[in-house]
Amino acid sequence: MLKQLSVKNFKSWKDLNLVLGNVTGLFGTNSSGKSSLLQFLLLLKQTKNATDRGLVLDFGGPDQYINLGGFQDVVFKHDTSQIIGWYLEWSLPKKRTINDPFGKRTDILASDNDLAMWSEAHFKNKQIFCTYLEYVFGNYSFFMHPKKQGATEFDLVASAEGDKEKFRFKRVKARAWALPGPVKTHLFPDQAKTYFQNSDFLSLFETEYEALMDNLYYLGPLREPPKRDYSWSGASPLDVGKRGELTVAALLSATIRKEMRNLGGRTRYKSFQEMIAYWLKELGLIHEFEISEIGEGSNLYRAYVKKDKFSAPALLTDVGFGVSQVLPALVLLYYVPEGSIVIMEQPEIHLHPSVQSRFADLILTVSKTRKLQIILESHSEHILRRLQRRVAEQNAESQDIKLFFCDQVRGESIISELELTEFGDIKNWPENFFGDEMGEISATRTAALKRKTALAKK
Repeated sequence: MLKQLSVKNFKSWKDLNLVLGNVTGLFGTNSSGKSSLLQFLLLLKQTKNATDRGLVLDFGGPDQYINLGGFQDVVFKHDTSQIIGWYLEWSLPKKRTINDPFGKRTDILASDNDLAMWSEAHFKNKQIFCTYLEYVFGNYSFFMHPKKQGATEFDLVASAEGDKEKFRFKRVKARAWALPGPVKTHLFPDQAKTYFQNSDFLSLFETEYEALMDNLYYLGPLREPPKRDYSWSGASPLDVGKRGELTVAALLSATIRKEMRNLGGRTRYKSFQEMIAYWLKELGLIHEFEISEIGEGSNLYRAYVKKDKFSAPALLTDVGFGVSQVLPALVLLYYVPEGSIVIMEQPEIHLHPSVQSRFADLILTVSKTRKLQIILESHSEHILRRLQRRVAEQNAESQDIKLFFCDQVRGESIISELELTEFGDIKNWPENFFGDEMGEISATRTAALKRKTALAKK
């Protein structure tokens, strides 16, 4: 689970600090920086996935998660003299322990359930360089920085709170060569492990960071329209695709593997397809849902739905657009491994307000039963109101839900945490959060009164 994200000088964010919950909702005006915040996480995932180890930051292309251009396009106010820096803190799947390399086999150097990293990138001579990399684990910080400003030779350093343990990296005397800088923005160079006698454990941090990035899944705001026929050869995709283009493939893959899901507690397990059909019905969209092969061995499939129990089956293309648009979100939430981090942008698009409210219940359910962390960017008042209601009804804990309002002032994005009480109230409701509702009601009544008065005088 991602616990904290801090970012400096990325797009419209001069200085961002965000503490995340099991469910994190990002709300705010258009062009306020909400999507940029999510893009930064996708930038890190994209960079991790890049096969070119010399690529410090992978800003992407048309077929990738994001396509951001270059450093000058993403740095705050396009000032390439600024350093883009970030801090991540996350909880590990299980407690990790580092043994003291020079101690007894049972001697422990550090142990923790959490890991944090800090990294910095800057632009010079039309190139991007990672100039600082640090991992924080237990009471220790393990970091790399240039020997002097602008130098290409780096130092590898360990420090502890109060410097109690006095751990130091010990250089191999026969390898007193210059130590290069970090690789990408999260890897120590190979020389950091070969030039020192007691540095092998650094690989643990890199592995855990890459596992965090692998555990992050994304669904964008623009989804593929439904098709009459779907071709599937048996492949198992990692997710549903950023536009939901792999939704049917993921659903069929889980079905073939006979994966089962339940609603938590002692509830009955359902097949994957049954669970999807259950939620489509709970959301109030359709009565029945099924995907079946057109003909044996054809590898062509069709999605059939029934609007109500009296309706004839119809293809997904022949019913309301909302079904096909919410289906990728629904499949993704049940397809990804338990404990995953799911990022969604505007899942409420094309959904009726009542369906948006029920979608909030879906989010709370999967967050709890599948231990998912969900980061949601939304304009939906109905999703927010349902989250508030469930907290008031004690069906959700206020401390597990983090809600934020994003705005932009003079070209700089700012973020405010909405203080959600245990009774579901928001103590610091921003002005005109979802428009001036009371102002609209007042203006309507005033106009109606004026018209009635004018009519009475005739």
